[in-house]
Formats: sequence, C-alpha cells, structure tokens
Amino acid sequence: MLAAILLSFGVIFVAELGDKSQLMAMTFALRYRWWVVLGGITVATTLVHLVSVAVGHYLGVALPTAAISIVGGIAFLIFGLWTLRGDDLTDDEQSKAGRVTRSAFIAVASAFFLAELGDKTMLATITLATDNDWIGVWIGSTVGMVAADALAIIVGSVLGKHLPDGFIKIGAAVLFFVFGVWLLLEGIFPDSSAGIVGGGVVLAVSVMGALARMIWKRSRATDTDTDTHLVDDNRTPID
Repeated sequence: MLAAILLSFGVIFVAELGDKSQLMAMTFALRYRWWVVLGGITVATTLVHLVSVAVGHYLGVALPTAAISIVGGIAFLIFGLWTLRGDDLTDDEQSKAGRVTRSAFIAVASAFFLAELGDKTMLATITLATDNDWIGVWIGSTVGMVAADALAIIVGSVLGKHLPDGFIKIGAAVLFFVFGVWLLLEGIFPDSSAGIVGGGVVLAVSVMGALARMIWKRSRATDTDTDTHLVDDNRTPID
C-alpha cells in the first residue's frame, strides 16, 4: 500500500502543477479564507478520486497486467501533451471562482467537483488504480492533489502571480513523458528493466535539451550585445 500511496502522490502532484484546478484554487484564495478553500478542495477531491479508484479497480480486475501497462503508458504520454497544451479558465469557471455565494465552502467544493470530472488527474487516478492497491491510490492521489492546490492557495494568498508558469508546465510534461515511456516499455518488455532505462533516457535527454537551450539563449544574447557595441564603435561623430 505504501508504494501505491507514494506513486499516486507523485503522479497526481505533478499532474496538478499548472493545471486548471490550480488556477481555480488561486482565484478562490484571492476572495475566501484559505482554510475554507482548502476544505472545499479536500472534500471534492476525496469524492472524485473515490469514484476514480472504484472505476480503475474493477477495470483492472478484467484486464491483463501487460495490456494495462501499455494503455497506462499511452495515457500518460497523452497527459504530457495535454499539459504542454496548457489549461485556461473558461468564462463559466472564472465566474464561479469570483461569485459571492451563500456558502463559500459549498461553492468551492461544488466547483472543484465539477471541474475534476473527466479531467486528466481523474484519468490518471483511474489508470493508477487498475494495477495498484486502490486504497493506497485513493489516499495518495487525494493527498497529492490537495498538496498541489494548497501550493496554489499560498501563491494566490501571499505571493500572487510570480511563479514561472512556462517552467512548471514543461517540467510537468517531461515527468509525464517519463512515466509514459516507463509504463509503455514495462508492458512491452515485462521481464526486463527497459521501462526504467527508457524513462531515465527521456529524463536525461530532456535535461540536456533544457541546458542546451539555456546555453544557446545566453550565447545569442551575448552575440547581440557584441554586435550592438560594434555598431556603436563604428559610428562617426557628427560635428
């Protein structure tokens, strides 16, 4: 169970980084007290993920492990692409976050419950529950989502909009690709370490690509500054 809790916590925490739910949590935190927002999110998450693990558990009983792993890998690759695409609040979700309601707790809980139905975190929880202890997945996924949204509440209440959104989005997508390749290769080669090796290669290539991009940007900035200085030095003073 402990392994399922830790795995689910990590996957769902990453899934929530930069997700629509975090944007909603930030918006609610600007208007309501933090403990009300956190309580509403916790109740909604507990219910949604209970439904998710129930679906995943009974689906997992009927499917072979290799097929589950392959489908799970494909699902996580899709989640990575979904994360790169990004999420924005719709007008309806924005109005829910900013509307004064009779009960802030009910408003937060109902908004998050509806927002999470069919979201990628729910699909990720279903995928995890097909091949892991469902109670562990339920606990880990719930705590992971609440922890990620708690981070968003802190940002919304104290720090405002100062997180590097682009970095968070790319980092979360890379980790999804790592999980996806890992599960996919484990399903195709179940008796080998191909999954771990493949996931490690994806992570290493991503880090090297990020470093190369950073070096290229700095080099380009240096070249631009040098060209500017040369132009200034070649200018002839006008009497």
